[in-house]
Amino acid sequence: MSDPVITLSDGTTTIALDPDLYWEDEYTWSAVEQSVARSLTGAQIVQLGLRQAGRPITLRPEDDVSAWMSRAVMAQLQAWADIPGKRMTLTLRGTAHLVIGRHHDGGMIDARPLIHYADPADTDWVLATLRFLTVIE
Repeated sequence: MSDPVITLSDGTTTIALDPDLYWEDEYTWSAVEQSVARSLTGAQIVQLGLRQAGRPITLRPEDDVSAWMSRAVMAQLQAWADIPGKRMTLTLRGTAHLVIGRHHDGGMIDARPLIHYADPADTDWVLATLRFLTVIE
């Protein structure tokens, strides 16, 4: 059985994320890249290779009653998201992934308060989807 702890670290600060975050796109990515084209003679040309990086990792709550995060954790995540190309280590199920925020399709963070307060506190709860992209060291 794998380690249920999920952490995100920039090498100086480590955040423990709720272990109930669901890896939404775990099975929608393939390490195999393929291109198919036709030559001038009409022959089909197929090229195959292994992707070196670029795997999307989207972590989200399964529903509104799981994987809550505090506003304090969200503040740290937002600070990291605001740094272009910020490299972090996401440890998920005992495996470390070198990642950056995935800003090109919805942003690194999509969050909303569990309950809206006019004067929120750092201890208030937030539901958030986190989007990462693996990179090469």
